[in-house]
Amino acid sequence: MTAMAVTGSPASTFAPQGGPQACPAFSLPFKLLAVAMVTMALAWGAQMLSTGLLEWTLKSSGWLVAALCMMSYTVWHILNGVTTLDDKALQQTWVWRKRVELHELSYAKLIRVRHFEWLIAPRLYTRTFSNKLAVFYAISPTMLLEFQRIEETLKARSMQD
Repeated sequence: MTAMAVTGSPASTFAPQGGPQACPAFSLPFKLLAVAMVTMALAWGAQMLSTGLLEWTLKSSGWLVAALCMMSYTVWHILNGVTTLDDKALQQTWVWRKRVELHELSYAKLIRVRHFEWLIAPRLYTRTFSNKLAVFYAISPTMLLEFQRIEETLKARSMQD
């Protein structure tokens, strides 16, 4: 397994233990909650249409349809979001594809809400040398260990400088 320089310094290297990894970005309870919210919003809209509070016109129900479409699009990405880590990059499929080359990372911080990780996905906040920010979500314990290793590797490197 080849190690990739994380920070531009040849002394600091990082490669995921056990090779490339991939995991869902969000937990099943969070996915179910997202689907339930869109379903309830759809039912609410249908109820308003059936009681006459909304009409099937662009002026009356256009904003509702637009909001439901945006919510559904976001939920689709929540259901299908995957975070991937290999010896070159960290990436996540999302509304827009996020990718950060490991050798460009200057900072990383793993954020968790203890006791609620089953609902609120832990996330890795990252910043590159060019100040590009990205947030990566993951629920797999092995991926979270890798996130922690990335954070510790970058922290150790910054203490050396």
